[in-house]
Amino acid sequence: MELTIKIDQRKKEARALLEYLKNLPFVEVTTDKPRYNAETEKAIIEARKGNAEKISLNEFRNQLYS
Repeated sequence: MELTIKIDQRKKEARALLEYLKNLPFVEVTTDKPRYNAETEKAIIEARKGNAEKISLNEFRNQLYS
């Protein structure tokens, strides 16, 4: 019998549980497609690492509307 469990990976405890489950021999972990496109996912990862460059609101608007 198979069982599907959805885990929200935004919490530290949830990520720890997922890592534990991955190490069990009878557990197979599959993931769905990413929430965002590849470019956005990459930007999110870079921002979390602190590699994002800060810009002013006016500069952002200029980039957005140009």
